[in-house]
Amino acid sequence: MKITILNGSPRMGGNTEIMADAFMEEAVKKGHDVVKLNVGQMDVIGCMACESCFANDGQCVIEDDMTEVMERLDETDLVVLASPIYWFDITAQLKSVIDRLYARAIKGFHIKESILLLDAMSDDVFTAATAWYKDMTDYVHWTDRGIITIPGMETKGTMADHPKLEEVPNLAASL
Repeated sequence: MKITILNGSPRMGGNTEIMADAFMEEAVKKGHDVVKLNVGQMDVIGCMACESCFANDGQCVIEDDMTEVMERLDETDLVVLASPIYWFDITAQLKSVIDRLYARAIKGFHIKESILLLDAMSDDVFTAATAWYKDMTDYVHWTDRGIITIPGMETKGTMADHPKLEEVPNLAASL
């Protein structure tokens, strides 16, 4: 299976990337083709709602790093959305990537399944992000393979010792 992890954190080596890497390591062990795209570090601007993509077979007119993301997603069977929670939701960087998926609304997605990995300092801050994810996956007919939320991320690297991190490779092993 082709899996793409979209790491929405702008912080390299942080808690979200630790989660993403734990998933990737186990999925690779299981024989999957896995690529992690650090979209939090990429140059992806928001959708301009020009709808040019509708007249051009899903091709966006914006020339930025989303071209690389789309090329991979066009071959992806399962997408993993990984993000820290910033003000009760996913990062703006990941949201820009999701919004730009609008370009594929006309021709459809190769993606059939998805996973959501979230971390935050506080507990009880995941509601908006998980509700949005469920609505989105229902709308585009992706099968949700799991949602993991891990609170208590007080400092960079806290994830490495968190007992819930074990759930991430376990989810990857279940694919």
